[in-house]
Amino acid sequence: MAKKQTKASYQGDPGDEHVEQVTMVKETPKPKKNKWEIKDRTYYLKGNKRPLSYSIKSSGLYYFDKEKGYEREIKYTRNQQTVFVDEMKGDQRLQHIVFRNGALFVPKNKVFLQQLLSLYHPHRDSLYHEFKPAAIAGSEIEILELEIEALNAAQTLDVDMAEAVMRVELGSEVSKMSSKELKRDLLLYAKRNPILFLELVNDDNVQLRNYGIKATEMGILKLSQDQRTFTWGSNNRKLLNVPFDEHPYSALASWFKTDEGMEIYSNIEKQLQ
Repeated sequence: MAKKQTKASYQGDPGDEHVEQVTMVKETPKPKKNKWEIKDRTYYLKGNKRPLSYSIKSSGLYYFDKEKGYEREIKYTRNQQTVFVDEMKGDQRLQHIVFRNGALFVPKNKVFLQQLLSLYHPHRDSLYHEFKPAAIAGSEIEILELEIEALNAAQTLDVDMAEAVMRVELGSEVSKMSSKELKRDLLLYAKRNPILFLELVNDDNVQLRNYGIKATEMGILKLSQDQRTFTWGSNNRKLLNVPFDEHPYSALASWFKTDEGMEIYSNIEKQLQ
């Protein structure tokens, strides 16, 4: 609570200038909140490993303290009220840290062991991890929302774009699929790979690559056996030399955006319709 300090004003003669009484308020600093949550915690070995018994190091460990600016030795003991060796007093009775069947349950009253495992241990998140249901739920929500977004996008795609996206996954097999087969596989692909699906949907080159592949399959364009040169199918006139380090249809899609390529693309588009 704030404390008030009152400074009395000078009480002069009636003719003197009036001086008002000044009240000074001194704010009491608010205590900092402890961010550490007191609760039971469970830890699991990474990789779903479940040995009957597995011990991790409880001494000879070091933690870089950013606030202090140097590395501090840490260990877990049964009789000290800290894990930092430089804060310990008297003898130090080392305590083992043992996982049973791949898990270690630490009750809320063992705060120092929890903090060692959750904050300071150098093998945290590499050898073992803390089970965090809220974080897991958050990740699952993100995945589900991505699936919904991808499925909604799949529902609104026109046939040409759907074919272009699925050609990345299935190649030339797309040309043999019925519209219902294409729609089914598109929705399944969106559900199983929502991130990649959304990237493909927003990639301008996907449809251009698809036109290039279709044109080659129909003989409008020809791709040399070494996959380095595109030519017209009707007269073998060379159109494009593919750069050595590029996929031929990615290079063709980029070329379609040039002045020369746009004219060829318009010609191909008319023939495909």
